[in-house]
Amino acid sequence: MSNLVRLEAPEAETLRLAPHNLEAEQALLGAVLVNNEAFDRVSDFLEPGHFFEALHGRIFEVIAKLLRAGKVATPITLKTYLPDLDLGGMTVPQYLVRLAANATTIINAAEYGRTIYELALRRNLISIGEGMVNRAYDAPVDESPRAQIEDAERKLYGLAESGRFEGGFQSFASALKIAIDMASEAFKRDGGLSGTATGLHDLDQKMGGLQRSDLVILAGRPAMGKTALATNIAYNIAKAWRGERAADGLMKTVEGGIVGFFSLEMSAEQLATRIVAEQSNIPSFKIRRGDISPEEFGKLHEAVAEMQSIPLHIDQSGGISIAQLAARARRLKRQYGLDFLVVDYLQLLTGASKKGENRVQELTEITTGLKALAKELNVPIMALSQLSRQVEQRDDKRPQLADLRESGSIEQDADVVMFVFREEYYLQNKEPKPGTEDHLKWQTEMDRVHGKAEVIIGKQRHGPTGSVQLQFDANVTRFSTLAKEDYLPERLE
Repeated sequence: MSNLVRLEAPEAETLRLAPHNLEAEQALLGAVLVNNEAFDRVSDFLEPGHFFEALHGRIFEVIAKLLRAGKVATPITLKTYLPDLDLGGMTVPQYLVRLAANATTIINAAEYGRTIYELALRRNLISIGEGMVNRAYDAPVDESPRAQIEDAERKLYGLAESGRFEGGFQSFASALKIAIDMASEAFKRDGGLSGTATGLHDLDQKMGGLQRSDLVILAGRPAMGKTALATNIAYNIAKAWRGERAADGLMKTVEGGIVGFFSLEMSAEQLATRIVAEQSNIPSFKIRRGDISPEEFGKLHEAVAEMQSIPLHIDQSGGISIAQLAARARRLKRQYGLDFLVVDYLQLLTGASKKGENRVQELTEITTGLKALAKELNVPIMALSQLSRQVEQRDDKRPQLADLRESGSIEQDADVVMFVFREEYYLQNKEPKPGTEDHLKWQTEMDRVHGKAEVIIGKQRHGPTGSVQLQFDANVTRFSTLAKEDYLPERLE
């Protein structure tokens, strides 16, 4: 025993209290008790849970209930609703009187409120951090680190978005300035669009481009070309991207945009092959088989070289939830920037509800989440959607809003609903016997619709509904602006 080393007693660690400011809490409550108008300066962002001292939070809660009921909040009216506690030789009614007596002015009430709110945020950050550490140490076997990261991101963004004190009403003059600035930017931008140009002239003229914070639903039956149109628009926007360094040192988008593409159905390789085919004008099946000529290989090489530098980011994960999609979109914007987001397609996302439960309710959660994400990131989100089979049972196959699957939530949350329709697809499956009169009529109809597609705008909050005719090359699945038959170029003098 004599060989044992004597262990020194550890020094007492300094106790670290969570960030708080009791004086600010007392000053705010005192100001409200003296003049109830002080409550209006903090009521839109401050909540009882933001107070460090539980009694202060309870006092603030009772004040809020009294004032919202149209009553007066004073030490006398409050004492009935508060617990009878011994506060170191002072009762709660006496403490209320002391708070009111020590209050001097309500001028700093809003500043006191912000101090309380920001300290509460710091305490919540500490709580989230401690939770992350403890969860990482004792994680369940079936929970991956990636799931923990996404959960932590969700909590952090939830914290960032809750109770912002810069919200609330704004003057009409400030709203008017934003509107005029947007119109000014549209005037300066090529094409005079208020939103992001899709690269399809007629569609841009109808919509004014893709507007920030909008949820755009692009729907259609299989083989109509939904994904092709989405990839065309995504590539056009990414290819047109041009940025400039702002005064704060950050890169600001001037033309086009940085694009994120969630391909839930196709792999990144399939999507890339399709885009290469569109841009090189070589069918994708020939590219996959290597059945191309030396001339075509040169065109392919040129297209790939041009595409390597465009800001288009693809996520090929299948079966992800709306929460996971939101977390990855936020991360993309933080790391690289983001101006346009595509989700292909809506019905492949999952909500928080368990499988087997009400699918309509789950889809409502998904569309509401996508609309909220568009507003949060301030970017247009285009979500592709399947249409129900009832389209096939009608003589007129043009889709309508009622054809959307679980249409209630999709139609309600969307700012724009567009349908892709190709009459050629339906006609070619109805070919009559060659040599008959019916076949001649059919051939005439096929010539009329060959290589054409129709984008039907069924809903648009910012502009008119209607349809736009586009050129469609089925071999390379490429949409482009349809050349007008009656268009004649201007004669040069």
